[in-house]
Amino acid sequence: MRRTLRRDIGSLPGKSTGLRQMLYRGNLWIATLAVCLIGLLIIPLGVLNLRAYASNNLNLIVRSMAYTVEAAVVFADAQAAEDTLRHIGLTEDVTEATVFDNHGQQFAHWEQPSPDVLDKAARYVPDWIRVPPARQPLLYQGRTIGEIHVQGLNQTLLQFLIAGVLGIIACLALTVAVAGMLSRRLVSRILKPLNQLAEVAHAVRTDRAFNRRVPDSQIHELHALGGDFNALLDELEDWNTRNESEKASLTHQAFHDSLTGLQNRALFVERLNAAMMHARETGREVAVLFIDGDSFKSINDERGHAAGDAVLIAIAERIRARVRKDDVVVRLGGDEFAIMLAPMEDSARALELADAILSSMRAPIHLPDGGEIIASLSIGVALYPRHGETSHDLLHAADEAMYRAKRLGPGSRWLADTGSGLLLSERMTTN
Repeated sequence: MRRTLRRDIGSLPGKSTGLRQMLYRGNLWIATLAVCLIGLLIIPLGVLNLRAYASNNLNLIVRSMAYTVEAAVVFADAQAAEDTLRHIGLTEDVTEATVFDNHGQQFAHWEQPSPDVLDKAARYVPDWIRVPPARQPLLYQGRTIGEIHVQGLNQTLLQFLIAGVLGIIACLALTVAVAGMLSRRLVSRILKPLNQLAEVAHAVRTDRAFNRRVPDSQIHELHALGGDFNALLDELEDWNTRNESEKASLTHQAFHDSLTGLQNRALFVERLNAAMMHARETGREVAVLFIDGDSFKSINDERGHAAGDAVLIAIAERIRARVRKDDVVVRLGGDEFAIMLAPMEDSARALELADAILSSMRAPIHLPDGGEIIASLSIGVALYPRHGETSHDLLHAADEAMYRAKRLGPGSRWLADTGSGLLLSERMTTN
């Protein structure tokens, strides 16, 4: 489960697309499609309207031609009819005009000379766009003497169609440019708070930066999302603070004595091993003082456990008051204490500290019931590497030296001998 939650973004499929690119492309496609649809709707409507206008205009032209050419038909003057058709055709949007007599035979005909490229292309315009030919009967004194057919010029429609297509292309290009600019602004406004949220989430996941918060956003939905995420971070930060506090408390309890606040044996051995390794590299010594109370059991039995606890606390305070900042003081259990001195420049420092601690015990200890008591200690001193090359051997040597001090009497200290039986320290007792 945890591995699944911690997958990196790089593990996404190779064809994945960024949100910025998706939004940008989507906006461009929408704008392009809208312009194309509008163009496809407007151009046919415009062509149909223009076709209707051209058709009406062509009907007016054919009526004018019919009125003008009527006399030429009556007098059977074909040349005059053609001249009339030419004169009107050249001034109007006409490509071809034909006059038929009352028998349906062609009487006169005219068509636009040398049609240009655009006019030729106009002939291929679909029928639904092309203006249909206009027809008008020729009447004289109430009877039909012929008919005139006129074909309109489709160039105008083709020009309008070409202009419409070019207009759509121009509008499309302009729309793409404007839509691109607006899309970038819109996408930036959307992605900025999302990127900020992703950055905070990444910092929380990788660096456990629970104090980070997502900035406010002007977009309502993203503002609400950021607020909910910040509320979640508040809960996570509170949980992490409590967890770290509990962890520190448990760690302290695991390595410290609850009564005196001193370190315990487990931490003492760990730090002793580290000090011995450093001393081995630098060629210095490490001293261990093993301290045990004299007649502590009788204090507990006669004065009670509250008195015994007060004695232990007083012993711890007096020892702490006489060691250096970097020296390690521990309670091994019961009325047993230990001190590690590292590094040691002179072994006499260990004996001087032992004497100072023994001297401090001459002052009476105040008990909870208002009474006083004087407690004494026995101290054994061992030096690394002289009396042991491992933490176990060094503690054992200091323990043995402590028992040698007890044999001398309450309030004594003893430096572990080298095995030759030679007494290396003087006896010192407190009166």
